[in-house]
Amino acid sequence: MDKAVLATALGSPAAFGQSQFGQSQFAFMRGNAFEAKVKADGGTELMRLLHERLGGGSETPREVRVPDLTAAGPEGRAARTALALREATGAGGWALLDHPMLALEVAGSPAYLEPDAVVVHPDGRWTVVEIKSFPMIDSSADAAKVGAAARQAAVYVLALERIAAVTDGAEVGHRVLLVCPKDFSNLPTASVVDVRKQRAVTRRQLTRLTRIEDIAAALPEGTTFDPQCSPQELTAAVESVTAAYAPECLAACELAFHCRTTARAAGAVEALGRSVRGELGGLTTVSAVLAAAAGKEGDPADPTVAALRRAAALRAEALEPAACSVAPARATGPLPHQRATGPMAPEGGAVCR
Repeated sequence: MDKAVLATALGSPAAFGQSQFGQSQFAFMRGNAFEAKVKADGGTELMRLLHERLGGGSETPREVRVPDLTAAGPEGRAARTALALREATGAGGWALLDHPMLALEVAGSPAYLEPDAVVVHPDGRWTVVEIKSFPMIDSSADAAKVGAAARQAAVYVLALERIAAVTDGAEVGHRVLLVCPKDFSNLPTASVVDVRKQRAVTRRQLTRLTRIEDIAAALPEGTTFDPQCSPQELTAAVESVTAAYAPECLAACELAFHCRTTARAAGAVEALGRSVRGELGGLTTVSAVLAAAAGKEGDPADPTVAALRRAAALRAEALEPAACSVAPARATGPLPHQRATGPMAPEGGAVCR
């Protein structure tokens, strides 16, 4: 079942697009134009940047194969990509795979991934290339954006490792090439990012995922996600599968708006973000947090409860009304544009200092 169709049937459609996540149409077009510029002329500029940052010989490679990866459907494209990687590795030359399709097993089902590019080195090494439109100013970029790009590239590395395991002489590099605009221009520059840490974290997370078969086996008998069902039946079916909503889901899951509504209705602290949830320990609802802060519930010896009560006391102290002093009005009275009228006018010339 397509999650977008299911979200629409539930009455919480996720209109994914550039404007939804704060990216204007102009920024989207600019990003596409920048990527096209980096890959122009058979990837000449991209190969120059890769050679400059990762080495690979005395001069920039001039002969680079760009195999055709056209095939029917994601499964066909993934198979064509795997074949192209094996052929390029066996040929022992440089090859640039533009938007290859990779497959990675997630919870027992294949997930198809499309990196910006993968470069095959003559020694059999494969390098992931990520092209982003955020600027790299004075050889450094926004740490949060670089971290997100590293996590994304780590997933591609894991998918490539599955193919490399059955390809003689192949090795997937743990350093990826991040290409961004230089300073405030549209000229490309690049940096090397080591993704070993992100790769290890992602691999561990994938092994901990519950398989789809196990989730299906735990569902009540007769559960269906048919969009033709009534909204009430669909809601009950969706809620039979445990979901851990977080604001980050809005950027990746079509059902995020439905889960957000459910989380808010239940007062779940997850709706405030994973970092907030982690700080609150055993307090799982907003009402429990407020009760603990007000001293109505919770163990005072609990550090989380103690911190909440201290924060509540500081807030109450900061919001105490300032004392007002009364001073006699001058004989001439206030200026016309300062004159207060109506029921809120200070009586007897009282002013609050």
